[in-house]
Amino acid sequence: MGGKLFIVMYHYIRDLIHSRYPEIKGLDVRLFRQQLEFFKENFTVVSMEQVIEAVKGKAVLPDQALLLTFDDGYMDHYTYALPLLEEFGFQGAFFISGKVLETHSLLDVNKIHYILASTDIQSLVSDLKEKMDDYRGREYDYPSTAQLWNEYAVDGRYDGKETVFCKRMLQTVLPEPLRAQISSDLFKKYVGITEEKLAYELYMTPEQLKTMQRHGMYIGIHGYDHYWLGNLTTEQMKEDISKALEIMDGFIDRTEWVMNYPYGSYNRDVLDFVQKQGAIVGLTTEVRLADLDEDPALCLPRFDCNDFPPKSKKYMRQ
Repeated sequence: MGGKLFIVMYHYIRDLIHSRYPEIKGLDVRLFRQQLEFFKENFTVVSMEQVIEAVKGKAVLPDQALLLTFDDGYMDHYTYALPLLEEFGFQGAFFISGKVLETHSLLDVNKIHYILASTDIQSLVSDLKEKMDDYRGREYDYPSTAQLWNEYAVDGRYDGKETVFCKRMLQTVLPEPLRAQISSDLFKKYVGITEEKLAYELYMTPEQLKTMQRHGMYIGIHGYDHYWLGNLTTEQMKEDISKALEIMDGFIDRTEWVMNYPYGSYNRDVLDFVQKQGAIVGLTTEVRLADLDEDPALCLPRFDCNDFPPKSKKYMRQ
């Protein structure tokens, strides 16, 4: 019997007040320390290797087992997370999009985060709608802005409907070349730094990632281009994951690796393909406690770090 497992998901961790973009949606490093203290007192933090052994039926997880996962390969993880994880004696599992290691170019998901952190949401929605109307019918065909607003402007767990609308349009709904064009236009208008400079500030280098691994951290796969994998054609999906595996080959065991689906997006084809490529565990964004005896190993749910003290006690509702 594998046991039950709380899996925690992190993204940005930084000294928010003194950072260049204090409005970015991240966890302040002071609260991160408090959270690790809470975990130390109330949970048993386990390693990814322990989870893999439990998934294989070779071990049982302890009571109140908890796994720490970090998405996207941010410099924050090297600068702020690693020292505190070492101080507490915890392992973190870090999931990297292959593109940032290979090209050090800014992912669209991060363009959107920094646009949102650099302007008020009403101005952004107005600008986005205007651009959608300008481009419609020239090179691209997609539903009316009013129709898309009615379908996608819904409140999320931590985002208002305006923010959800902007994210969905620029992450997956609009045609990919147009998403990239509009994101770059808005980034240039609002963020005040080139995409290249931000990319070099934002992501870890391969050397830093190797250092993380030498210090006992676990490294896994987060796709290549941070796409919604479940929305791609089968061939596009296979190409993205294959490129990620190629870039990350020196950091993973190709016979037994962990997949973290960007945006939590996957389908049956994705699951079949990653399994054939050697994935043994997969992480989603479904919010609840994982049960290794009931949940498919390639579809384990995760909580957000904001679901735990000192931010909230939402994890107790599950």
